[in-house]
Amino acid sequence: MRPFALHLMRHGATADGGRFNGRTDVAPTAAGIDACIDQASDLNFDLVVSSDLQRCTMAAQRIARAHRVELRIDRAWRELDFGHWDGLDPRDLDPQALSRFWTDPDKHPPEEGERWSDLVRRVSDALSDMERRSTLVVAHGGSIRAALAHLYGFDMRQVWAFQLGNAALISLEIWPGDGGAAQIVGLRA
Repeated sequence: MRPFALHLMRHGATADGGRFNGRTDVAPTAAGIDACIDQASDLNFDLVVSSDLQRCTMAAQRIARAHRVELRIDRAWRELDFGHWDGLDPRDLDPQALSRFWTDPDKHPPEEGERWSDLVRRVSDALSDMERRSTLVVAHGGSIRAALAHLYGFDMRQVWAFQLGNAALISLEIWPGDGGAAQIVGLRA
């Protein structure tokens, strides 16, 4: 089988960056949208897939229109659900609870929140269902890290070592099939 390109782009900046915005649907700034459009300007892809949250969809819509390709919205690419922490600034949380979460987000998820392994499973399913054609996914830091964990077998500590600022782009070459491989071919912050 032939490889296909998979581009993973984090959404642009939001006005309230730094908060635990998992399911909280905050809008990106105009500059955040423009940064995503700039990152995608020289990419070749046949399809744009986006998380259903507006910080992703607003840029994804403009990118798909500019490249004249189809846009698909997929909830599976949402950020980790931070439960009771959603929308809060980490500085306002109990430092011990936050430390336990960062040490082991599977064993110590936020109250009513999603476990890391559930996010990885959700994104893994989305990757398995993906068409084998060049695709740009506009998503979130957590869901992109979950994709890398699935594709490369990285554990949680390894995958969180990736710095994924707003509008960061990771380009991969995916070799489908049993025993397939994924190769990082580009990284732009």
